[in-house]
Amino acid sequence: MKTTTKISVLLLLLCLISCNKDEYEDIVIDNPEIELGIPTSFPEWNSAALKNKPTKYGVELGEKLFTDPRLSKDNTISCSSCHIQESAYADHHAQAIGIEGRVGLRNAPPIQNLLFMKYYNWDGSKLQLENQPIVPIITHEEMNSSIVEVLDKIGTDIEYKKLFKKAYGDESMTPERIYKSIAQYEYTLISADSKYDRVQLGQEKFTSQEAYGYKVFTKKCSSCHSGALFTDQSFRNIGFPINLDSNETGRARVTGDLKDYMSFRVPSLRNIEYTAPYGSFGQFSSLKEVLDYFDTGVLDADNLDPIFKEANNRIALSEEEKEALIAFMSTLSDSKFIGK
Repeated sequence: MKTTTKISVLLLLLCLISCNKDEYEDIVIDNPEIELGIPTSFPEWNSAALKNKPTKYGVELGEKLFTDPRLSKDNTISCSSCHIQESAYADHHAQAIGIEGRVGLRNAPPIQNLLFMKYYNWDGSKLQLENQPIVPIITHEEMNSSIVEVLDKIGTDIEYKKLFKKAYGDESMTPERIYKSIAQYEYTLISADSKYDRVQLGQEKFTSQEAYGYKVFTKKCSSCHSGALFTDQSFRNIGFPINLDSNETGRARVTGDLKDYMSFRVPSLRNIEYTAPYGSFGQFSSLKEVLDYFDTGVLDADNLDPIFKEANNRIALSEEEKEALIAFMSTLSDSKFIGK
């Protein structure tokens, strides 16, 4: 009886060994693309995102990386340290704070609706979100690490191995896969459910002050803060107080053109209520300060934006208009987006 059993097992093993491997298919992991629920009024996707669409496990992996302090040299700072959900994925420091309390060059920008952006960073130095994560990883004032160090730290992590396999079909951890996964997660951070959006859908109505603010905004602000994202994604010098750090030249750091000196990407006004302080290095602590500065008069420059040049370097605003503008901008707040 035992001999017969042994022979049967042996025959089965021989059969399995002799079978052609091509007759067996690898186990396929279901990793579907994520439905993002994008309003029809929003612009088209960034072209790079079309080649890196968010998937179930790609996003899960990206979020894990986004919140992992091991991306920094001393394991204290993650992407989420400066991009905090409750602050619309910005923070409340004038300038970003990295490892060992090092102060960065610029204010940490909110990272909402990146799926639709043409440029990334204040100076537009990156055209693809997949190329952006390496910047904070290697920057001395931020994470001060390297992608080699990051891979060395997470290389034996069982959870990461599982996620890489689910997202990409095998456990191989590469810089490209890390960047793509972080980008996939960030692409899902879509803010499109504010009071303003509901008003546009006929589900709510503005108060009289909000409606007046919208009227003032349309007349005096919408040429730069246009479209569904409330930014035209252009680069402009609007005469804000200058960051005296010798490394700061604005968009000119990228183009090498003095015409771009101290020009910065026009920020989106969505969730602006949550993202103080304002300006490329947090020059203003409140929206009222920003509007007062516009009203009083901005710094002159050869490349000052024509909107200011043609109006004696200012945007004239009454106190009533300022209050109404702030009331309107508050309608761009998306409480669900910030987790409330």
